[in-house]
Amino acid sequence: MVLNQAESLLLISLAAAILPSLSRLLRLPAPVMEILFGVILGKSFLHVQFSGEWIQFLAHLGFLLLMFHAGMEIDFGMLLKQSRSQLSFQLLLFGATLGLSFLFTLYLKSGMFMALVLTTTSLGLVMPTIKELGIQKSHFGQSILIAASLADFLTLFGITFFILWRDYGLGWHFITPLPLIIGFGILLWAGRLWAWWNPERAERFLGSQDLQELGVRLSLALLFLFVAVSELVHFEPVLGAFLGGCVLSFVFREKGQLESKLSALGFGFLIPIFFINVGVEFDLTNVLRPGQLHFTLKILVLAIVVKLFPSLIFTLQRISLKAAMKAGILLSARLSLIMAAAEIGLREGLISPAVKDSIVLLALLTCLLGPTVFKLIGREKEVSRPSDKA
Repeated sequence: MVLNQAESLLLISLAAAILPSLSRLLRLPAPVMEILFGVILGKSFLHVQFSGEWIQFLAHLGFLLLMFHAGMEIDFGMLLKQSRSQLSFQLLLFGATLGLSFLFTLYLKSGMFMALVLTTTSLGLVMPTIKELGIQKSHFGQSILIAASLADFLTLFGITFFILWRDYGLGWHFITPLPLIIGFGILLWAGRLWAWWNPERAERFLGSQDLQELGVRLSLALLFLFVAVSELVHFEPVLGAFLGGCVLSFVFREKGQLESKLSALGFGFLIPIFFINVGVEFDLTNVLRPGQLHFTLKILVLAIVVKLFPSLIFTLQRISLKAAMKAGILLSARLSLIMAAAEIGLREGLISPAVKDSIVLLALLTCLLGPTVFKLIGREKEVSRPSDKA
């Protein structure tokens, strides 16, 4: 069944309005509900097709906003409080995850890109879970948040540079992203300096008295600036959107009201369209083929193992073995970044549509299992120690 553009917009708009209430009723994350709705509509069941370009355009815009929000979730204040030894520990944890993922992809014969896919996590799932349990200020909670932040940040850079290497090799093209990276650094420095010298203006810019919504306007301008520069230097636009969110997070540490306004725009309408579109494009028959189903089960197990085993390193920080394993289970939850990786991999010809569908199913299962199992396992007294201020 083919829907015209007006019918497509009406259906998707109604779904974006209704699905959050249904997800709360069923106690499922809203993105999972939106993807499942798309699965029912799309290639797997009803075979509904959306004509026109509006849905694809809005879905892509929602995708960029999702990555912009992912950048905003990085807490630079927390990262800058860490000592050199603590950051070295977190880099060791990331390196162990990446190394183990690479070994497993040799077994799967899937290549380096799949290793980066398995290394991803979802700060957008980890952070609310930690906050819900009230352990975000504890040493344990801070360690998990830093691990998730670095995994998001470094994996996205790794995917981008891997594609540059695949396309151009180790040549001068590796310096083409320098304008984006230098611009990112300059904006971080200049923005933070302006906020430091103009605290009242910064507060007014972020507050509810901003009747012209200059904060939202500048945030969206920042998003499209980084996306445009990324396109010009042959970088992934997804990384540009992510870096734009990072700039906003670094410059404005107390950005609660502005973040709420941007969330209303993104998660209120555009990002659900992206998740619904992911479901529409998902083809269950790809995954259910005997060989592909076996592959999907293997990457599901490996996606948990590559987080669970390296998380045992947390015991070096005087965190109990049980708590360390809990951390690994929560870090195995994936959603936004792995969706980005799947979209990039399919577009660049690094993975097949069947593998992309397996990754989408992996995201759905891990984003349900990770936070749920983490909450079900009882709290540990050892994890309530305040985080180090060094």
